[in-house]
Amino acid sequence: MKRVAFVLAAALAATTLTGAAQTGKPEAVSLAGTPLMVPATIPNQQKLAADLALAEKTLAANPKDAEAIIWVGRRLGYLWRYNEAIAMFTKGAELYPNNAKFYRHRGHRYLSVRQFAKAQADFEKAAQLIKGQPDEIEPDGAPNPAGTPRSTLQFNIWYHLGLSYYLQGNYAKAHDAYVECMKVSNNDDSVTATSDWMWMTLMRLNRKADAAKVLERITPKMDILENGSYHRRLLMYKGLDKPEALLDTAKADDTTIATQGYGVGNYYLVTGNTAKAREVFQKVTSGGGWNAFGFIAAEADLQRIK
Repeated sequence: MKRVAFVLAAALAATTLTGAAQTGKPEAVSLAGTPLMVPATIPNQQKLAADLALAEKTLAANPKDAEAIIWVGRRLGYLWRYNEAIAMFTKGAELYPNNAKFYRHRGHRYLSVRQFAKAQADFEKAAQLIKGQPDEIEPDGAPNPAGTPRSTLQFNIWYHLGLSYYLQGNYAKAHDAYVECMKVSNNDDSVTATSDWMWMTLMRLNRKADAAKVLERITPKMDILENGSYHRRLLMYKGLDKPEALLDTAKADDTTIATQGYGVGNYYLVTGNTAKAREVFQKVTSGGGWNAFGFIAAEADLQRIK
């Protein structure tokens, strides 16, 4: 335990805004082999850094508190310091090997740094640990305007497990994970997120009739607080929005550009226009939001459709 406490203390010592950015080392490497750097500035950076400092102070006073460890890891991740976040969650998992939250959050950051197999293993472990357990609301690190959390621990485990399979091209396994995810999708935000990846997965499996059924519950007027881009993608799949409208992102942030752009590229791909899909995926991966799932998925598809 002393060794774990020492490593945790060492992890807390880094209080500057960006870890890897200081040394000029990449935080990750793209699937095409491009070094991925922490941006020099990120939105809300000052507040995110202050939140991290407070989380570190809380952990310093309670070095073995599971939630305090988790929040330091999450706050590191919001600053794109993914490898430090992974290290923090790893130390938490060493202290609490039966706590599913550490595997859920570490798996998320393994996705960020393109280590899909490690992410899959973490989410599979988390899924085992929550079996038969009651679900719980997962508090937001960056609350939506309503201040209402929209996801749960079990939702996030199944959602990200499905994504880890999808990114590796294992669509059958991804489908099974999204089936479980839909069981714990209890509001329109979670329903739209799950439905979007479920539709894409079913289309990749050439199960077009089942994919069409997924869209039946999607309507223009839904209670969306967070997942507006997923909602627009679904409306596009349903024929109620146009692909070019989703690509009109002149005033959008990097995450929105990547998220909506990937949906458009995927739409072209599964409807037979591979050349257009490649063009859109290349546009997505030329942007700055390399931490977005749409960006990562576009990388993965570009590798498959060379």
